[in-house]
Amino acid sequence: MLADAELAQDFTILTRQYRELIDSLLGVVGIPGMPVEVAPAGEGNFRGYDGNQFYVVQRGSINAHYQGKTVYTLEEGDILLPDIAGSADDDSTVHYRSAAGARLHSYPALEFMRRVFSEPAAMRLWSRLLVTYAGLMLRITAAHVPEEAPATPGYEDYAPGEIIIRQGDRADYVFNMSSGVAEVLVDDITVGRIGEGEIFGAMAALTHADRSATVRAKTACSVVKVPKEQFTELIKSNPATIHSLLVDMANSIVNLNEQLVGLRGSNHGVN
Repeated sequence: MLADAELAQDFTILTRQYRELIDSLLGVVGIPGMPVEVAPAGEGNFRGYDGNQFYVVQRGSINAHYQGKTVYTLEEGDILLPDIAGSADDDSTVHYRSAAGARLHSYPALEFMRRVFSEPAAMRLWSRLLVTYAGLMLRITAAHVPEEAPATPGYEDYAPGEIIIRQGDRADYVFNMSSGVAEVLVDDITVGRIGEGEIFGAMAALTHADRSATVRAKTACSVVKVPKEQFTELIKSNPATIHSLLVDMANSIVNLNEQLVGLRGSNHGVN
């Protein structure tokens, strides 16, 4: 994905991760793509565009236009999801077209999502894809905000030993671990771990509570930071994100139970 603005290196990193997630998701879903040739066009949606299809760019590029402006460009490996606003109002619709022509693969959206919801691995990939997409859109939006407006970070790297979340702090973001491993501590006692692909920090953000635990990078970590307001809207419209949260919460409970069992065993061994 390319943005019609100058963006930092983290946008390139997120774009690479986004395409890797798309490729993995297509492999799990297992629907063969139907080829679609897109002719060069200067206005409107490309001929044959169907809002009930997902598209993945195989060759060339597709430009997304909103209110007469190019917002971003989809390149090879990028996915084009339907514009939820539809086409009833031309001024509020995102239009997709290619200046030089492109080749896409199309996938029926309903069948695609049916397979996503029936396969836990696909649901997890879909949730990660949506969180990463939100991070990309956040950067594109921020690039068009006047400089005097405060910028939202959205993506950060942490060295081993650095604190990602501190117990007692205000919860303004929900996090997704793009890569690396972190440990969870309560009152300086390790009670769990967070691995690649896990969403964390959501409960405090959603309940407006302070952080109940510290999360510290155990290895080099890369995380996507999503503002809590944006994440709330995401889970309202995408049930798969709720499933991913429940899976990660269940894993956290299992890890905590293992820690408690270990502590009890140690205490029983003391005379």
